[in-house]
Amino acid sequence: MSDRKRINRREFFKKGVGLGAAMVGTSLLPHRQQALADEVARGPFDLVAVRNGEAADMFEKGIQALGGMQSFIRKGQTVVVKPNIGWAREPETGADTNPALVKRIVEHCYQAGAKKVFVFDNTCHNWKKCYTLSQIEASARDAGATVAPGNDERYYEEVRIAGAKTLKKTKVHELILDSDVLINVPVLKHHSGSGLTIAMKNLMGVVWDRGYYHLHGLQECIADFCLYRKPDLNIVDAYRVTMDNGPQRARPEDISLKKSLLISKDIVAADAAAAKIFGAEPESIDHIRLGYEKNIGNIKLSELNIKRIAL
Repeated sequence: MSDRKRINRREFFKKGVGLGAAMVGTSLLPHRQQALADEVARGPFDLVAVRNGEAADMFEKGIQALGGMQSFIRKGQTVVVKPNIGWAREPETGADTNPALVKRIVEHCYQAGAKKVFVFDNTCHNWKKCYTLSQIEASARDAGATVAPGNDERYYEEVRIAGAKTLKKTKVHELILDSDVLINVPVLKHHSGSGLTIAMKNLMGVVWDRGYYHLHGLQECIADFCLYRKPDLNIVDAYRVTMDNGPQRARPEDISLKKSLLISKDIVAADAAAAKIFGAEPESIDHIRLGYEKNIGNIKLSELNIKRIAL
C-alpha cells in the first residue's frame, strides 16, 4: 500500500486498529503508523462505553471522551435533563435513574454555560412520591436545576409527527418544545411490555397520553415518537440493572450490579449497546429494530466508532 494512497480513518477504525495497523505496517514509517493509530483512538466517537466505576465518575470519563458537555451545549442555552423518575422507589432498587448521575450531569450543563436546566418526568406513580423517593429531585436541585412537574395535561401541547406510522400526533410537555437541548438519561431495565426500557422508551415520559401507546402498538409508537425529536445526547444508566420483573416490581435478586454507562448522540445505538449489556440481541427488541428501520439511528454496533473505558 503506497503512502500516497488515502486512508479513510473511519473505515480503518471499523476494521479494527490492530487489523489496520497490520495492513499498513509494512509500508508506513513507524512514526506515521503511531500518528495514524493516535488519530483513530481520538475519535470522533459514535458511542462511549464506560464500566467498573461509580455512576457519576463514569459520566466524568465518558463525557471527556466526547469533548466535554460544551460539545453539546452553548452558552445561554436552556437544557432539559430527562431521567426516568417513573416509580416511587428508592435508588437501590434500580427502578429510576441514579440520582448521583443526574446531579453530575446538571453540574456539567451549567459548567458548559447553560442558562437554565430543567428536570422532569411524567411519572407512573404519584409524582411527588416519585421525585422524593428516587432522590432525583433533591439531587437535581442541589446542582441548581429547576425540577418541574409533569402531572397535569395543561403542561402539554399537541404536535404532529411527520413520517409516523401509528403515533401521528401526541401531546408533548412544553419544556421539550421550548428547550434548546434535550439530554435523555434512562435507566436500563427489563420491561414486561416492551422487552427492555432504555433511551427510546424513556421518551414516553415527555408525552401526556401514554395509554395511547399501549392501545395502538407500544413498540411502533415508541419508535414513531423518535421521529419527532431525537435527544441531543443519550446517557444510559446501567449501574443497577433490573434483569426481571421490570419496570418496577423487581426484587433484590432481580438486580444485577453492572456498573456500566453509555453515552451517545444516536438513540438507537445507545439502546443497541444497552441491550447487549443486558444480554439481549438488539434486533430482538422490536422498538430498537424499528428505530433502525425508520432511519432514526444505527443498530449495527460493528459499524460504530466506540470508545471503551474501564475504570
